[in-house]
Amino acid sequence: MQIAVIGTGYVGLVSGACFAEFGVDVTCVDVDAEKIDKLKNGIIPIYEPGLDQLVHKNVRAGRLHFTTNIKEAVEKALVVFLAVGTPPREDGTPDMTYYRQAAKDVAGAINGYKVLVTKSTVPVGTGKWLRDFVSENLENGAEFGVASNPEFLREGAAIEDFMRPDRVVIGSNEERAVEVMKELYRPLYLIETPIVITSLEAAELIKYAANAFLATKITFINEIANLCDAIGCDVHDVARGMGMDNRIGRKFLHPGPGYGGSCFPKDTRALTTVADQFGVETRIVDAVIDANEKQREAMIPKIEGLVGDLSGKSIGILGLSFKPETDDMRESPAIDIIRVLLEKGAAVKAFDPVAMDEAKKFIDGIEYAVDEYAAIDGADALVIITEWNQFRALDMERVKSLLKAPKIADLRNIYEPVDMWELGFEYIGVGR
Repeated sequence: MQIAVIGTGYVGLVSGACFAEFGVDVTCVDVDAEKIDKLKNGIIPIYEPGLDQLVHKNVRAGRLHFTTNIKEAVEKALVVFLAVGTPPREDGTPDMTYYRQAAKDVAGAINGYKVLVTKSTVPVGTGKWLRDFVSENLENGAEFGVASNPEFLREGAAIEDFMRPDRVVIGSNEERAVEVMKELYRPLYLIETPIVITSLEAAELIKYAANAFLATKITFINEIANLCDAIGCDVHDVARGMGMDNRIGRKFLHPGPGYGGSCFPKDTRALTTVADQFGVETRIVDAVIDANEKQREAMIPKIEGLVGDLSGKSIGILGLSFKPETDDMRESPAIDIIRVLLEKGAAVKAFDPVAMDEAKKFIDGIEYAVDEYAAIDGADALVIITEWNQFRALDMERVKSLLKAPKIADLRNIYEPVDMWELGFEYIGVGR
């Protein structure tokens, strides 16, 4: 089978490389000629563990190709994935400019039966719009199918998520399109991956609903953590006791400075706008969005509790990306926290294993360090914002010697409070 993937961003590139690993002939398309040239030369534009090896392997095998020629790619393909960006507008609605342009380009290249599959996260009703739009812009009478195939890839674990997913969702109102998609995903069916067949609209809503629910779990445990701080008990005990209930589950019960990234903030806001369009209230999701913003603000008093007035103080920051194993800075809690520190007169020196170049696009006025120890040299306090593995076993005697005073604000709870206190640190976590 031959497929085309329109868009070589995070979702498109990971999906294309993984389909190629299944033995499918994949052509990835992008209007950005510079990006395509880099990919042809083996330069991967995003950081995702294992992606570079997967891309190089399948390019060498002749199964993965890169081009700016959308017409040629679509003409050869049976399945065409639309995986272009749908970034949020200021009002929370997704910007569909790139998606609409991709749909127009695809419509002009259809030369026989194709299944047009939405991989981008899009508003409910987009699949119906796509069918109507392509029908109006077809240059011939060729037949085509429409499907929705939302992605559930976690940054930092995307390849494993694609190769061994919890489920594959295929939304379509056309039996022929469903059969083509089931054949494409046959390698996963053979390892007994659940294939969920739904309507177009249900598939589009599943992505928003799933991410909103996970964001709610994170926000809920953050509020419980704040209560634990006030009561004087340990949120880890509470989360463990909750997570053992199979109806709740252990995952996403990890308190911190709030969720970020390219999905949860965007998708929660988008879900509320979809609900508004249909005249439905989303009071829980609205509250989640508000509470998540307040959670970031709540980290500042913790730091002030350690160092006092921030004016003139030096703060060493470890971790900038919204989560470990990615360089994605979109909606990262570090951005808001660092901006407030700077507004209050603090000097900030930061280190992140992979995200510092990307962070420079979002944060001005800070110094970037060559490693974790250089970031805290001479600082009044160490603040851990992202739980990279290399921060989990710091040489604490060295840390103590580098800091002006042994003070740590661990906003990801990667250390045990009692251990830190015994080592002589003034230590605070979240809900501990």
